[in-house]
Amino acid sequence: MVTAACLCAMVFRPAWAQQPKPAAHPSPTPAQEEASSDLPQLVDITAKTGIHFDHLSSPENRYIVESMSGGVALIDYDRDGWPDIFFTNAPDVNMSLAGKKARSALYHNNHDGTFTDVTDKAGVGYPCWAMGVAVGDYNNDGWPDLAVSCFGGVVLYRNNGDGTFTDVTKQSGLSSDAGWATGVSFGDYDNDGFVDLFVPHYVDLNLNDLPVLGSKITCTYHEIPVQCGPRGLPGSPDNLYHNNGNGTFTDVSKEAGVGDPQKYYGLTSVWSDYNEDGKLGLFVANDGGPNYLYLNDGKGKFTNMAFQSGAALNQDGVEQANMGVALGDYLHTGHMSIAITHFSEEYTTLFRNDGHLTFTDVSYEAGIATATNPYVGWGDAFIDVDNDGWLDFVQVDGHVYPQVDSTDVGTRYREPKLLFLNQHNGTFRNISKLVGPAMQIPQVSRGLAVGDLFNDGHLELVVENLEGSPMILRIEGGPKNHWISFEFAGTKSNRLALNTRVRVTAGDLVQIGEVLSGGSYLSQNDLRLHFGLGAHDTVDRVEITWPSGEKETLRNLPADHFYSVLEGQGVVPAEKIRPAAMKHP
Repeated sequence: MVTAACLCAMVFRPAWAQQPKPAAHPSPTPAQEEASSDLPQLVDITAKTGIHFDHLSSPENRYIVESMSGGVALIDYDRDGWPDIFFTNAPDVNMSLAGKKARSALYHNNHDGTFTDVTDKAGVGYPCWAMGVAVGDYNNDGWPDLAVSCFGGVVLYRNNGDGTFTDVTKQSGLSSDAGWATGVSFGDYDNDGFVDLFVPHYVDLNLNDLPVLGSKITCTYHEIPVQCGPRGLPGSPDNLYHNNGNGTFTDVSKEAGVGDPQKYYGLTSVWSDYNEDGKLGLFVANDGGPNYLYLNDGKGKFTNMAFQSGAALNQDGVEQANMGVALGDYLHTGHMSIAITHFSEEYTTLFRNDGHLTFTDVSYEAGIATATNPYVGWGDAFIDVDNDGWLDFVQVDGHVYPQVDSTDVGTRYREPKLLFLNQHNGTFRNISKLVGPAMQIPQVSRGLAVGDLFNDGHLELVVENLEGSPMILRIEGGPKNHWISFEFAGTKSNRLALNTRVRVTAGDLVQIGEVLSGGSYLSQNDLRLHFGLGAHDTVDRVEITWPSGEKETLRNLPADHFYSVLEGQGVVPAEKIRPAAMKHP
């Protein structure tokens, strides 16, 4: 998160104070208000979905471990083609010390706009002191599995294919991970067809020896006594677990070079081919420290190139409270840029990917820095809210310290969400106040997952809040643009086709997308790839690069449809990529 990361920047780094002060949000002009009638509206439909989930939280949040949970995953666990929702939950310190647990929840998509709680039948209610979640098919049986990160390690739930899950943490070899795990992610870094698991770790914290609120300089914020950490507390190293292909994993962190001997405060990890050399790299967002950007040599070794690439620090060379991570080609250059959320009095950093492993902080010139400066950002995503073929950007916010409400420090504990519309020229327009009142409801948000919950060509936003119920936002109205969506299944590649990269051409509109595990903040987006097409009613060409290295091209696909694509066979009936109909070699 950030707590002391922000504080430490103010107290120990004078240069940090030279950053521009956040400007007040200007009221929309009459022209902007008029233009808002053409914008899609984000409508809160939570009550209509039948979802009744309550994330537990302490009213005072006296300890850092009480501030960080709240990941959400979209997972089609029963393979019926409709995304289901898994919410993580966590107790507070007093509950935990008393032996009480918090109930996570799995909701089945009923195909009619509603969801049913199937947690008890599925057996996923009490994994641990749950932080986040990622989806991956670790045993290539066609049924997506869940990796839940915990204050105390990782829990791996194997999907049994009958609506139930089995905790296979011990037999998989992952029970040795006992640290404070955060934004886990699956990725097949050695291209053997089986996804590996990266586990970043945060603070080394002992519940029986907790630092007292306000007890040190690093436990104050604008002279307000607050929870301690992460600054001033010991960090934990990260772990990479290699999938042995037989249902077990082996810790290869040190030999792979990703073990984090500096013990930074790791929060989010995302696998992707950052230098486009055909080998899977890894980005790790470290709270209050420099980020990692690991390049893969293809032989099981990684080298951190974050400083050389420009993605380690912001434009002023300052460490930020790196938390949520979103990847997207918002410029249509064919390169995936990186957006990272941060603490209040910092700003969301947009690292433009200039190719050749070069990233540039363009947050101010892109128009997102000033608007994000007052808020503590967490989950984030590049999302095409109006299906015009250009990725917009959304982040959810919420402070860490309830104590900020006791005085006027320019921020509040409960905060609104932010949405930025892509202007097609490298800049974004802040339309947060023009897309309906739901975005302005102040909440203490954490996780964010994006996907087409209702299979109608419009994406929904699922927000998990630290306190109370989640919020599900549906996109309604706006331009009547076309769209296309793809679900991929690997044969030579890993079964869920994680890190398959796709280039979609419709007339003069060219976009790329990638199937990603994890990301945002502690969360998992829908694994299907959605592309807005604007006025184009046909996709001329779809160029697929599978993780195996194989390439495939599809042509002349009508818009406004979902397509199932099987590696080596092109578009197939949806049933053919489901477990009962396909055998993995």
